[in-house]
Parts: sequence; C-alpha cells; structure tokens
Amino acid sequence: MFFPKKKLLRAAIITAVISSLFTGCGSQEQKQMQAPKQQVKVMKVVQRDAPLSSEYAGQLIGTEEVKVQSKISGNVVEKFVVGGQYVEEGQLLFRIDDRQYKTSILQAQADLAQTEVNLKNAEIDLQRYQMLLKENAVDEKTVTTQEALVRSYDAAAGVKAAAIRLAEENLADTNIYAPMSGQLGVDDVAVGTFVSAGQTNLVTIGSLDPIFAQFSISENEYLKFMTVQSMSSEHNPMQVSITLSDGKEYPFVGRIVETDRELANNTGSLTMKAIFPNHGGLLMPGMFARVKLTGETIPNAILVPQRAVQQLLGKSFVMTVGDDGKSKAKNVEIGQKIGSYYIITSGLTGNENIIVEGLTGMTEGVELAVTNVTPGEMGFTLANVTTPYKTDVVTSVSSSNANAPANVNR
Repeated sequence: MFFPKKKLLRAAIITAVISSLFTGCGSQEQKQMQAPKQQVKVMKVVQRDAPLSSEYAGQLIGTEEVKVQSKISGNVVEKFVVGGQYVEEGQLLFRIDDRQYKTSILQAQADLAQTEVNLKNAEIDLQRYQMLLKENAVDEKTVTTQEALVRSYDAAAGVKAAAIRLAEENLADTNIYAPMSGQLGVDDVAVGTFVSAGQTNLVTIGSLDPIFAQFSISENEYLKFMTVQSMSSEHNPMQVSITLSDGKEYPFVGRIVETDRELANNTGSLTMKAIFPNHGGLLMPGMFARVKLTGETIPNAILVPQRAVQQLLGKSFVMTVGDDGKSKAKNVEIGQKIGSYYIITSGLTGNENIIVEGLTGMTEGVELAVTNVTPGEMGFTLANVTTPYKTDVVTSVSSSNANAPANVNR
C-alpha cells in the first residue's frame, strides 16, 4: 500500500514533536531530582597531648576555727563586737563582771598580811627560844616545835601569795581577747549571758584566707593520684580547681596540702584537703564545690568537639567528610571531657575532617558544600583559664582538733 507524500510528511513532523516533548520532560525531571549540596562547617581532628582530670564532691572549710570560751565564770557585762565582724588577733571581744574577782584579790592580800604577821611573831619567838636554849632555860623540844611553827607560817605565806596571783589572773581573765585574726560567727552571746568557765561558747572565730576544700577519693583513685604525683615535676604539679554551686569555676587554682592517714572504715574512702586563696572573701566555710584534679596527660590524644559527637541507641558517632565529598558516619568510643572536647579512644585515625555545624538532619552520602573552620573561630577551648597560686607558708590545724575550744582570756 502506498501513502501520499503529504500524509507521510505530516506523520514525520508529529513524531518529531512528540519525541522532543518527551525528551524535554525527562531533562526537567532529572534537574528536579538533583538535590542541592548541604552547607556544613568542617574542622580537622585535633591531636595533641591532653591532661586528664577527675572531679569529686567537696565542701569548703576554714583553715583555722576555734570556739572562744572563758577561763572564768560570770555574767557578760560588755560586748565590743558583733557577729560576722572581722577582728584582729588580740582585739578585745567581751568583758565579764569583775567585782567578785576584785574582792578575791583584797581577801587574798588580807590573808597574806595576817600570815606574814604570824610568821614574823613566830620568828621572834624562835630567836628568843634559841637564846634561852644556850642558857639551858628551855629544853630543845620547845625550840624544835617553834622552828616547825615558823616553817608552817612561811609555807602558808607562800600559799597566800599564790592565791593573790591567781586572783589577779582571774581579774585579768574577765577581758576576753581574739586568739587569732579572722571573721566572727553569728553565734555570739548577748550581754547579760552567764558563762561557765571552759564550757560556754562565747563566739566562733575562723580564718577565711586561705581556705580548704575537703573531698574524698576511693582507694583506687588514691593509688592513681599517688602515681600521677610521683610523675609530676616541680614545674608541672597536679593542679586543683573548684567549681562553685552557680556553675562558675573559681579563678584561682589550689594544691593538695593534707591527706588523711587511713581510709574510712565505713566508706573505704580517703579524705584530702586542697588549699585555695580567698583574698576577696568570696569563699565561705560550708559551701559545696566540685573539686577537679588535673595532672595525668595522655600523649598525642585525638580530640573532637563535644557538639560534633552524636549518640543513637547507646552508640556514639561523628559525621566526617569522605574522599568523595559526601558525608560519612564513623562510630567512636569517647573518653573524658577536656574543655570543649571529648577524648576519642577508638574509631578515628586523627586525619579525619569532622563536621561541627550543619548536622541537623544529616545522613550518610549527602553531597556537602564544605566551609573549613578553626577551633578558635568556633570558640572551642581545651582548658578553662585559671590563675596559678602559691602559698609559702600554710598554717593549718588537723581535722581532729579544728573545732577545739580556745580559752583566750589574758
């Protein structure tokens, strides 16, 4: 069968148009299926020596604290301080009613005077008896008895003189002075309070600068601590820092100064004390703090920012940039935190480029538009900034007698 030429030409044109329409639609669909690259910020894994740290719950206590008591009994008649006040060593704090002690002095002086008169008379009689003995006017027994009487009065005079000194000391002890420089507690007694010698606490006084941070560590941690201490040099000792209850780190570092001699029987822990400066008086006894010990160093540790580590179903992983420019997940084992970083114990070689921003909805195999950044640009840091502190002389009391009462009358 033969078709006319016009019909064949018309059929060829229609076929070409349909073919071009289908080709155009396929190209448009291909363009629509091609997803844009995901914008991410990337930094290279940090690899360097990393100091490890351990944290413990601690409490601040004064380096010295005494409960001020009186050596004598009586009513408080004058008070020269208020609770919470800072006082200097030797400053007058209280005065106790001294009338009975003045009377005791007068009584003791009168008793001594009477005894001295009796002694003088006995000595005169002894001299007379000794002369009469030479003339055989009295027997030797009379002289011996008189000598014993003189010695008795002489001893009595010594006792009366001691009574005067005691009464004078009691009178002086009616003035209560500060045994040390420090801040008073608010447990001070009021005027009119009757105080018993060696029993009534007049006020508590403590030194706040420097101050102790006391904490406890386990037996294993102690052994590890001693190993680190033995390896630490004089120029790079183990540092101690504290974080207060508001979450802010105290801007001075301390050092370990006291370690208990034995583990506690009930907990198996060891009590330690670190000393810190407190020039501004920010730290107060009784405050709670997190104590951090820093000293052990992991050489050539692999570090990645904490924000780059993701966790799913108990597994940790980071997203890296693969050789093909696409996202690639790597499972990792994380160790301790150091500043803004985690120590990676396994899973990375140290040559990876880690995605640190743009991780929302990130999956493997995504085409990436990479912007390289540095830790400084991202605000990442390895350590908190602290100011070293050294004390030349540390005056402290052991925990067994830190709260012992002090009699501070003079």
